[in-house]
Amino acid sequence: MPLSRFFAIAAAALLPGWLAAAGITLPAGAVAVSERATALGVYQLPTGSEAEDKVPSQRFEGQISRRTWRVEGEAAVLQILAPLREQLLADGYEVLLDCAARDCGGFGFRFGIEVVPSPDMMVDISSYHFLSAAKGGQAVSLLVSRGGGAAYLQMIHVRPPEAGPMVVKPSEQALVKALPLELAKVLEVQGHVVLRDLVFGSGSARLDEGAYASLQELAGFLKANPRDRIVLVGHTDTVGSLEQNTAISQRRAESVKQRLVEGLGADAGRIDVAGAGYLAPIASNRTAEGREVNRRVEAVLISK
Repeated sequence: MPLSRFFAIAAAALLPGWLAAAGITLPAGAVAVSERATALGVYQLPTGSEAEDKVPSQRFEGQISRRTWRVEGEAAVLQILAPLREQLLADGYEVLLDCAARDCGGFGFRFGIEVVPSPDMMVDISSYHFLSAAKGGQAVSLLVSRGGGAAYLQMIHVRPPEAGPMVVKPSEQALVKALPLELAKVLEVQGHVVLRDLVFGSGSARLDEGAYASLQELAGFLKANPRDRIVLVGHTDTVGSLEQNTAISQRRAESVKQRLVEGLGADAGRIDVAGAGYLAPIASNRTAEGREVNRRVEAVLISK
């Protein structure tokens, strides 16, 4: 099931009630990309740098919102994050962790925390900044990185069920239209892309019938770049054994390759397949939402 998307927030003048509320004012040029909400869930708020393959965390339970923005312009990640940090401090939050890529733990930290899947959020392992903060029963984490000529901002907010959502106000200079990010651009910048619109039958490795935009774009990319090759990698959640999940993830990747080759004319010799089972999650398998995100097929760009 495709994840929900929304357009950028309208000008603050249209919502005067926002002006009196505490919250976050976005940087200029911020464009809303995605929003995901969990009515009641658990978020492990990172509270320390990665060490020995573990990221210290504190458990928060409540309503969870996960929002991402793309920030046009050349601003560095800290230029974007610093004003947001000051706003949280002014609103009474206590900062628990404030670190840059290497200090956070680099690769290990990035893959030890919750990150919204690309292309809604893009993270350069060598250039990101992370902050977590808490106030009473509320928690906020901010992640800023650059990729593809723009910066990306992720905010995860947890609040008690009875509390209202954190208000997010646009800058007066904020853009008012979300700009699409092409699959090819994500693949070239990040080296891999999740084919998020694919639908498989329940418990099946067979790809449902339909015209999938991601596969059409991927076939177009291969046609336009005849020297490039890709690997289709299937992924699952943690329900079942590793052996079972590895097998079904492999078969799902093979099903996608078959559709690309037979339905869209892609060159079979330039597409390999692999199954990773549940070994590379991009969300927590402790929630239904996380398990759904982890059940995916990715295209990985390999050397020419």
